[in-house]
Amino acid sequence: MAADIDFDRIPRSAVPGLLARAPKAELHMHIEGSLEPELIFALAARNGVALRHASIDALRAAYAFTDLQSFLDIYYAGASVLLHEQDFYDLAWAYFEKAAADNIVHAELFFDPQTHTARGVPIGAVIEGLSRACADARARLGVSAALILCFLRHLSEEDALATLAQALPYRGHFIGVGLDSAERGHPPGKFQRVFARCAALGLRRVAHAGEEGPPAYIEEALDLLGVARIDHGVRAVESPALMARLARERVPLTVCPLSNVKLRVVPDLAAHPLPQMLAAGLAVTVNSDDPAYFGGYLNQNLLALFDAQPRWGAREAYRLARNSLEASFAPPPAQAAWIAALDAEFRQAALWSGGRP
Repeated sequence: MAADIDFDRIPRSAVPGLLARAPKAELHMHIEGSLEPELIFALAARNGVALRHASIDALRAAYAFTDLQSFLDIYYAGASVLLHEQDFYDLAWAYFEKAAADNIVHAELFFDPQTHTARGVPIGAVIEGLSRACADARARLGVSAALILCFLRHLSEEDALATLAQALPYRGHFIGVGLDSAERGHPPGKFQRVFARCAALGLRRVAHAGEEGPPAYIEEALDLLGVARIDHGVRAVESPALMARLARERVPLTVCPLSNVKLRVVPDLAAHPLPQMLAAGLAVTVNSDDPAYFGGYLNQNLLALFDAQPRWGAREAYRLARNSLEASFAPPPAQAAWIAALDAEFRQAALWSGGRP
């Protein structure tokens, strides 16, 4: 925490504005999960893809998920409209425009090449389209961006190894690898060899764990895969020993509140374990996961979470924003510059009577 900021002088009423203005990073966002219905229909028309739903409203009405798998079924169907490099560029650019509006200064985007190569889409079209959008986001919007290639855990490790081999000619376009898709029955240890190969290649490693899977999956991701961050991780609260370890080792967790409610991981935001995790000293961050499907981008997640936590104030807002910047894979000088800007925003709010900059 910035020692010279008097957080108590900032009234709670000023926090929503601060959350919106604060520089922050998004570290858990599946780019295919930002595919809005309007873009699905536009790309379907451009590419001649027949859709199961007759209209945008009918598609939105189908977003009534009962668990992770029910979401994945419609998620993969939506991705069927992505066929060409320009489609992936358009997908990412639409997200980056929203990210810039949310004052996201750095975004690390997950992408699932196996979802597309299984349909005959060349992996180069996926990576080059997304990478070109990342470069334009930096140049035109001032949003720093990086890509993290995710392996689908419901598929075999052999398939993941083959995907890594296909992606290596494009190694300069992505900074790391992750593990996502259906968690139940697919422990992190299933992918120990491919993650060891990625470690040898110098790739950053993250993994989804402890969303629907047990706390033991978080431990496996740390001990067997050597990950630097845990994506989700909310079930860590079921294990006091694991909570103590995560706090002690300052392992970042990329938590997605609206996603957790939409997929019924928690009944509502008032019951969300993130406040307990933050109070226990865990390096939790807030992210949007699959915002087109779960009802909100990053600022909407933050605002909804604060609405559900009446005792929270500027101190918690600052901590979450700073955690996101510190947990990113951005170079330390960039992190330091963003944290300085974050401090300035909160310092100014504290200096003004009533907390209004």
